[in-house]
Amino acid sequence: MKAVLALEDGTIYRGTSIGTQGETRGEVVFNTSMTGYQEVLTAPSYAGQIVTMTSSQIGNYGVSSEDVESKRPQVAGFIVRESSPVASNWRADQQLSEYLAANNIVAIADIDTRALTRKLRSGGVLRGIIATGEPDGEALADRARAIPRMEGTDLVREVTCEAPYDWPAAGDDAHEDFRVPPERRAKKRLTIAAYDLGIKLNILRRLAAHNCDVRVFPASAPASDLLAASPDGIFLSNGPGDPAALPYVIDNVKQLVASDVPVFGICLGHQVLGLAMGGNTFKLKFGHRGGNHPVKNLATNKVEITSQNHGFAVDPESLPGHVRVTHLNLYDGTVEGLRHVDKRVFCVQYHPEASPGPHDADYLFRQFLDEIEKD
Repeated sequence: MKAVLALEDGTIYRGTSIGTQGETRGEVVFNTSMTGYQEVLTAPSYAGQIVTMTSSQIGNYGVSSEDVESKRPQVAGFIVRESSPVASNWRADQQLSEYLAANNIVAIADIDTRALTRKLRSGGVLRGIIATGEPDGEALADRARAIPRMEGTDLVREVTCEAPYDWPAAGDDAHEDFRVPPERRAKKRLTIAAYDLGIKLNILRRLAAHNCDVRVFPASAPASDLLAASPDGIFLSNGPGDPAALPYVIDNVKQLVASDVPVFGICLGHQVLGLAMGGNTFKLKFGHRGGNHPVKNLATNKVEITSQNHGFAVDPESLPGHVRVTHLNLYDGTVEGLRHVDKRVFCVQYHPEASPGPHDADYLFRQFLDEIEKD
């Protein structure tokens, strides 16, 4: 079946449907990762976005049920140059097109993704619609201009959990991940209270591998609920949308920062911490999405190869004196890490659990443990 991608600027791309039939809308972005498309599809941080993969062929190793970052795909839509008809992987449960169709994801292939990516990088991300069949492209473009912008949009309510839960679950030995040497794990079993702003499963897996039990709370839970669990540490997860549109989360995080409990934030959690500690955030032109972004650790002068997925950043000029910038993006100089000068509170914009380096940034989990074990 044919499909159409229409952008708000009037650009029309015609290709082939590789997912479910129908129509979808969202902010069209691009990801430069050559692998990891399944992790991209299932990462809650992509809620509300139609993701373009810049690699020329996607789907060649199929889809494995063991590699998801949430219970289902979270993207609003998916765009590829070529969808592989073959899944060359003994672990694969499905081909990519079968997976997309089974999970009601509208997707398009056989379009010029290089031209699309150049457009998004030059002019900034655009709102768009993918529709299957042969609809009127100009009419779709008109409707794309009516899609709400990402600025001011709270998407966290769509992806957060409905009730608290524990990870690992009772009787689950999944935390026995021996890729973390015993000397790098927590000295004793620790309890972490986590805000689910759209948390990736691999973050939970990494915390468990470092000898932590995690109690996960909905984004709307009051700070008092997390503190009542008497956690050794508090974690703020990744997630989608505009951090400034989350005043209920920011107010709770202010209370957590004021406590004596160590706090660690990743991605949206980093942005929320930046706001809670007195800074401001802004929308990036086309964001950072990929698995090869160089980040400089200002304390060590080392460069980490990082996984990134965000469309907003913390404004360094807005930060008060008690907040120090710890990491910088070497592509554009944007803030990639923060630390409170007087409290055990720190955060990074990138994803240390994604292991693109492959383990350049895993030390951050050990750093979190060190803050806790200072007690």
